[in-house]
Amino acid sequence: MNKFISILMVSMLIMQSGCKKFSEFQTDPNKSTVATPDLLLNSIEQTAFQSTDITVAFTTRQMVYTDAVSLNQYYGWARTSFSTYDNLRQVLKMEQAAAAQGKPEYLPLAKFFRAWYFLQLTQTFGDIPYSAALKAEEGMTQPVYDKQEDIYLSILDDLKAANALISSSTAAVQGDIVYSGNMQRWKAAINSLSLRVLMSMSLKQDNAKFDIKKRFSDIVNTPGTFPLYTSNDDNAQLKFYDLQGNRYPYFNNNDIQTTNYMEETFVDLLKSLRDVRLFSFADKAPKNSALPATDFNAYGGVKGSAAVNENKIRVVAGEASKVNPRYYNNPVNEPSVALGYAEQQFILAEGVVRGWIAGNAEDYYQKGVNASMKFYNIAQPEIDAYLAQSSTKLNNGDPIKQIITQKYIASFMNSGWQSFYEQRRTGFPVFDVSGAGMLNDRKIPKRWMYPETELQLNQQHVAEAISRQFPEGDNINGVMWLLKP
Repeated sequence: MNKFISILMVSMLIMQSGCKKFSEFQTDPNKSTVATPDLLLNSIEQTAFQSTDITVAFTTRQMVYTDAVSLNQYYGWARTSFSTYDNLRQVLKMEQAAAAQGKPEYLPLAKFFRAWYFLQLTQTFGDIPYSAALKAEEGMTQPVYDKQEDIYLSILDDLKAANALISSSTAAVQGDIVYSGNMQRWKAAINSLSLRVLMSMSLKQDNAKFDIKKRFSDIVNTPGTFPLYTSNDDNAQLKFYDLQGNRYPYFNNNDIQTTNYMEETFVDLLKSLRDVRLFSFADKAPKNSALPATDFNAYGGVKGSAAVNENKIRVVAGEASKVNPRYYNNPVNEPSVALGYAEQQFILAEGVVRGWIAGNAEDYYQKGVNASMKFYNIAQPEIDAYLAQSSTKLNNGDPIKQIITQKYIASFMNSGWQSFYEQRRTGFPVFDVSGAGMLNDRKIPKRWMYPETELQLNQQHVAEAISRQFPEGDNINGVMWLLKP
């Protein structure tokens, strides 16, 4: 009996010492269980700078979906989601981790990405939750909606503060797949974004609250304090690699190979300008396949506004070009530019035309065109010949139209929704709505309606936001504060 009791006691001791929680056996000692700012930054960059979206090409009359009715193409959209707030929560986590772990070098990037995402949200809807948007952990599950005017002012102030946080002694960040931790290049990206924000407010240029002209000129005229991009090498862009999960987003995509075609007005625009970027963007139309790839007559398109059956007939007849095969055959293809040097130069050209800064608008404009064509691998002699044409020189007729048109061409399969916002702001280029397929009374929408979930879970605050902005109710043609002179 004594022997049995001794064995039992020893067994119990062994069992007690070996009874770990199941979760302890699941801990990988080689993997961190604490969120670190470098890992969060890597993930944030991959999401924020993926700006290649064929849906935008449908909306902005660059490509056409021919298999069925595309609500984006025919301007029949309605509501969209607040999913961007999930991205903002990751930015908040990075900011909190940086503060907790004593890594202040990440804080200016947190301000940049907060501005980046809140700008997208307010451009999409108008008034949005801002000051209380990320305070769910404090019990704020029904945040108030801030006025777009106040949001824009905060975004500009945050970007200015982010620029000031980066000095020559600021430590390099880790996990940076865009600029490899180079904080001076991030400083230029911050200021380039500031210029984009300021130019998006051109209809408010006389609003004393913002002092837009001074903010703009301060950035341009004091490069020691506010450095800017100097070439395509500075682009905020996401590069792709021939690795699982890192390939070009339309690599091996079936739709882009079988149901997506070039839009006729876009092709005609490029033809009228003798713009050789057409050869980089598109494949030859089947009916013209015998012509050389450098012959503008080899390319064609179908109208984005035409009815689906009309476009199908023309596609079967071989009149329409597909996108260049590199967009679906090349796993690397080209980077996704979210904010680039070419766009910055066009912004500066427009700034001169508007009288915000001194300088040579033609020079900025040509640098923008040159940068775009280099991005699409156009040889310099061809670029020089293109810019020497009278049709591409900046003239006194309507220079802003020319600048925005070139910015529009440069946005093909990159820059996200920026080209749509530019057209909404300036009216250029004119998006065709003449076809029989059009919805929304042939009008180009101004915004998206608020998510259904907000109407269900935050009814009071979303109703207040709608009533103060849109007396006619929440609809896609409502004119937000940003677009009112």
